[in-house]
Amino acid sequence: MTKLLYITVNPKRDGKLSKGMQIGEVFLNAFKLEKPDVEMVQMHLYDMEIPEMDIDLMYARAKISFMGRTFDELSEVEQIKIMKMHALADQFIDADYYVFVTPLWNLGSPAILKSFLDNLFIVGKTFINTEDGPKGLLTGRKAIHIQTRGGIYSTGPMADFEFGDRFLTTALGFLGLEVMDSIIAEGTDHFPKQLPEIMAKAKQEAVEKAKAMAKETVTISN
Repeated sequence: MTKLLYITVNPKRDGKLSKGMQIGEVFLNAFKLEKPDVEMVQMHLYDMEIPEMDIDLMYARAKISFMGRTFDELSEVEQIKIMKMHALADQFIDADYYVFVTPLWNLGSPAILKSFLDNLFIVGKTFINTEDGPKGLLTGRKAIHIQTRGGIYSTGPMADFEFGDRFLTTALGFLGLEVMDSIIAEGTDHFPKQLPEIMAKAKQEAVEKAKAMAKETVTISN
């Protein structure tokens, strides 16, 4: 059975209060209609205990990755944190399709998303270093980002200041995932009178891209 990982990054627990999650639900429903046998698993990051890249986790990863140490040589604290990191990465790797839903806050995504992504960068598990540079190992998988923005960042004076969608899609591509063009609903705060039109357009795009993603075959070789 194929698996879709639905990753929501918003402290609002009620999806009806989040514009992004409203669009995300439309995407999931359309995907399910196209591929009814898919297993959908949600990760609501604000409900999870995500290991932070502190000094213990930083050194634990370094010792195992390139300092020649074994797991048994780590301190007890380092062992606990590196196990949590690998468990989170394994949960991520186990999926075929990925849908991220985030808001744009202060030019970027919520900080908890960066903490989550930090746990996915593991040499030998999600990428390797080669003579030609890093190579992502999560090939064959499909991902898409749904982002809401209060202002306008696709064009105009703020176009160079959007680092949420840009960072996430770059990070996923680095790990080897095939990333579809993002679904962006922008101007939701600056143009409240146009909000129904903005949301309707984003939801229609979500339906179209969900159908397109569901039709794409996932081939995981690693």
